[in-house]
Order: sequence, then C-alpha cells, then structure tokens
Amino acid sequence: MKRKHIILLLIVSTCLAWEQTNRWLAHTHPVQPIIPRGWPAPVYDFKSNPLTKEGIALGKALFYDPILSKDGTVSCGSCHQSFSGFATYDHPLSHGIDNGFTQRNAPGIVNMAWQKKFNQDGGILHLDLQPLAPITAENEMGETITGVVEKLNKNETYRKKFREAFGVQTIVTADLGKALSQFVLTLVSYNSKYDRVMRGETKFILPEQLGYEIFTKKCVSCHPPPFFTDFSFRNAGLPLDDMLQDRGRMQITGNAADSLAFRVPSLRNVALSFPYGHDGRFATLQNVFEQYRSTQPRSAGTDPLLQKGIPLSNYEIGQLTAFLQTLTDSTLINNPAFLPEEQNRRQKQERDIHRNKGD
Repeated sequence: MKRKHIILLLIVSTCLAWEQTNRWLAHTHPVQPIIPRGWPAPVYDFKSNPLTKEGIALGKALFYDPILSKDGTVSCGSCHQSFSGFATYDHPLSHGIDNGFTQRNAPGIVNMAWQKKFNQDGGILHLDLQPLAPITAENEMGETITGVVEKLNKNETYRKKFREAFGVQTIVTADLGKALSQFVLTLVSYNSKYDRVMRGETKFILPEQLGYEIFTKKCVSCHPPPFFTDFSFRNAGLPLDDMLQDRGRMQITGNAADSLAFRVPSLRNVALSFPYGHDGRFATLQNVFEQYRSTQPRSAGTDPLLQKGIPLSNYEIGQLTAFLQTLTDSTLINNPAFLPEEQNRRQKQERDIHRNKGD
C-alpha cells in the first residue's frame, strides 16, 4: 500500500510539474530551432529545453557576462569570440582569470545541436552541462557552482530574466545550463559561400572549385560536410607538449590507445580562427598543411589515415586554401543577435555618425 501511495505521489508531482511548465510556456515566445535543409536531425533534445525568445536573451546575457568568473574578468565570450567563429583568436592558449592561460585553444562552438560529446577530449556528454567545466576550472573561470548561483540570485536583473525564461523564483544550476544552451544552439553556421554554392545560389571561382575537388579526395574522410568534422577523436601524430602534458582523450577514458587523441575540429570558419591545433601550436593554415604533408615517421598511435602523412603539392595547398576560405560564414559573425550588446551599440553609434556626416 505504501508503494502505491509513493507511485501516486510521483504521478501527481509529475502532472503538477508539467502543468507548471505549460503555464510558463504560455507566457513565453517560442523560437523554432534552425535546421538547414538537407542536414540530419539534431541530437540535442529540444523538448527538454524548448527555445524561447526569453531563454535565448538570458543565455546571451550570461554568455557575455564575466559574473560567471571568480574575479569578474572572464566571460564565455572571452574565449569564444564572435569575430573568429566563436573560437579563440590570435592566442595559442585561451586566457583564464588572473591573466593566466588555460591548457587548450578554445574551439568554435557553432552547430552544437548536432554534437554528442563536448570539449576537445569529449569529457562532457551533454551541452547543458558543458559550461560547468570552464566555470569551475581553476585556470579558466575559477568559480564554484555555489558561488555563481549565489551571485545570480542576488542580482535582481537576472532573477527577473530567469522568471521570464523559466518561470522560477530561485535560480538553480540546471536552468543556468539550459539558458546558456539556448543561446549557443542559435549559433548555426550554414550560410557560407560553400553553403550558397551547394544551394545553387552562386558558384565557386576556379581556385575554389579546384580546392573543393582536392578536398573531397584528400580531406573529406575526417572533415565531411555539412559539419566538416566527423566528431571523432584522432591522434594526428603531433608530439606531446612537455609543458602542458595534455594527452587528450586518454585523460577521460584512461585507455592508452586514446593517448594524444583529440576531436577532429570543424573547418567551418577556419580562416578566422587561427592559431590551430588543440594547443594552438600552428600559427597559420600553411603550418597545418606542412605538418600533414610531412613524411617524417609518426608514432605508432597515430591515426591510420595520417600515419604516412597526406601528399600535398604547393599547388594543391594553394587551391585548398582558396576552398577553405569559402567556409567563412560572414552572416554568422556579423549577426547582431549574436554579438555583445556593447559592440552593437558602438556599431550603431558609428553608423549614426557617418549618416550625420552624409557619408
């Protein structure tokens, strides 16, 4: 009898939770996820975290707010910079609090709805949980979950935003993760020149076309479209950095076969996101090509596809570079909906000045 009462209580609690959720959703403004034509279905469960105008706005505010860091100096947007395709730009290693450095070069965070494992070692298994890692890492944002939640609950602006987005009176960790996910899930890169060519809206010029043909023969195994990554973890034959001692996926699995295996990076917006590599050791795309066409012996753990390098002539590298430029999504990096509000205000002021001058 007691078990029946418990089951009945669970059913009633669930129904009340659904009723509360439905009442809250009735007062929000739903936003449909962006799923480009011809792309596979996302793996993210949007039913568990429906996109809303309010949730996305909250997520964007949190993304660019250094309140999430211990000393109030680092935000998510500090490492995932909009103008570089939401990756780290110019610095080999991303910056953390106290003017320190993290262990890796932060990758771009576009098209996350199609990804199952996160971070370059795949150590996080859900997008909503991913922000907790940099928030609590001592060399990144250096905060505690308790500290972040306490700061947000003391901030009336955020309490209001969370009420509007999730219908809650008290901010909890789960809703923090959901809010950040809602903003990140809108960062869909699908309007580069490559995409427009595939849609029949424009055409490649000759070097781009030749580069595309070379790419499909020599690079597509690891970087298949539309994401230009197969989301796998591979040892590219790079020697271990003696200072960082970063062994990649092995640190997650404990499997020696995963030593120095890192996620295959997406090549979308690659022309904007230098330097390259999990630790930013390659300053230019030319450096990357030189690494992969090198015939020097690789370690035994190197991925079979890269064990003997990739034969590339200087001519082929030139054409490949032209093709990779077509993966730059100017629509994404210039969309005011994704940019910090301060940047939007500055740009508006500049436009107003030029307009008043008659430029």
